[in-house]
Amino acid sequence: MFSKSCEYGLRAIIYIAQQTKQDVKVSLTTISEAIDSPQAFTAKILQQLTRNNIVTSIKGPYGGFVIEIDKMKTITLSHVVKILDGDNIYTGCGLGLAQCNENSPCPLHFKFITIREQLRNMLENTSLEMLVNDMDTQHFCLKR
Repeated sequence: MFSKSCEYGLRAIIYIAQQTKQDVKVSLTTISEAIDSPQAFTAKILQQLTRNNIVTSIKGPYGGFVIEIDKMKTITLSHVVKILDGDNIYTGCGLGLAQCNENSPCPLHFKFITIREQLRNMLENTSLEMLVNDMDTQHFCLKR
């Protein structure tokens, strides 16, 4: 459903948020190992997230990536998905067809509308803070 870069981006922000909550800055190497993503690919994703003010990159020997605690309340999964995948997940065809619309629907078109709205609702109403707080009570593994 999501692109690989979006999957890795979501994993990365969750991991960074977990570490930030413990007052730890994390390096690119640590993040890519924790989320099981190639380092160069992870760097490009983090660059996009930094440019869009989702994560903060601190330079220097004591640097690393963090997410401001106050921002965790307002950053939703939808923000990350839009940055990395655009809004195609909300508007595109469930089968990936270019010509699917109300007038010329694919076989899944009308069933996918409901799923798409549920997905939009979940992404827009799930903040990073909510996820990190939920993880305090359960074990969560970011690797596949």
